[in-house]
Amino acid sequence: MQCSDGHVRWGVFGAAGVLFVLRPDGAAPTVMLQKRSAFSHEGGTWSVAGGAMDEGETPYEAALREASEEVGDVPEGHRLLGEYVFAPADDWQYTTVVIEVDGPFGRSMNFETDAVEWIPVDQVTERPLHAGFAAAWPHLRAIVDGAI
Repeated sequence: MQCSDGHVRWGVFGAAGVLFVLRPDGAAPTVMLQKRSAFSHEGGTWSVAGGAMDEGETPYEAALREASEEVGDVPEGHRLLGEYVFAPADDWQYTTVVIEVDGPFGRSMNFETDAVEWIPVDQVTERPLHAGFAAAWPHLRAIVDGAI
């Protein structure tokens, strides 16, 4: 859609994604990153699973739906740690929910995802990141670190 700030963005109702966090026993947390395919916006970069919200969906619901479509079923017993909202325009926002899971999961489920990897939080910025995710990462990292 054409947003009030002049930019074109995906999702008439906004968009949402999910940063999955895993805390191995005694080790630093890892996060799931998705390598975006060439068919996706900023293909070849790393980000979180996510996409356009449907009418009536909450960001949490949309993030989990998009994740299940792109990287597989979200394990039961996950725990919401927080969320970060990027709102560059009056009529559009992207919400990233941060969810802790008990074990690793995930694989490419469709054409949007080239790879799925669990990355130590200290190594996230070593990857070529999607610009939006790169801007959100300091806020998301604070949520991950604050949940320890």
